[in-house]
Amino acid sequence: MKLKLLGIFGVAVMLAACGHDNNKGATVGNGGVTNNTNNGIVPGSQADLVANVGDRVFFALAKNNLSDEARATLDRQTEWLKRYPQVQVMIAGNCDDRGTEEYNIALGSRRANAARDYLVSRGIDSSRITTISYGKDRPTAEGDNEEAWAQNRNAITSVR
Repeated sequence: MKLKLLGIFGVAVMLAACGHDNNKGATVGNGGVTNNTNNGIVPGSQADLVANVGDRVFFALAKNNLSDEARATLDRQTEWLKRYPQVQVMIAGNCDDRGTEEYNIALGSRRANAARDYLVSRGIDSSRITTISYGKDRPTAEGDNEEAWAQNRNAITSVR
């Protein structure tokens, strides 16, 4: 009987520990960087990339050239990729929902390639990077306003 109670108590303690939120930092998917002190993030993982480097860059309307802010994010990605040489990534180019499907697929491709080319120019082996264009098919922000459109004009780097 004591063994059964001890087992139940042990399970309760484990469940309580699992439910405790030790995350002292926030992850962002908008290219920003946070100081994440959660030791649960695996180095070299997607969560590490998002939390400590930034996973996306943004573009102006109908453009695929990199802004200074985009280059700064890609510079952080370069250093992160150099730190984790086993990591391979995919860069997805995205557009807002205006324009034809064909136009947005082509623009999304140019955006993904612009990010890839920048990383390669900084010393990342091109064999570690694949690209894809989703055009306007995978919005990250819903809405028909400039704020939503601006969030959807991006290139997102994901660990493969």
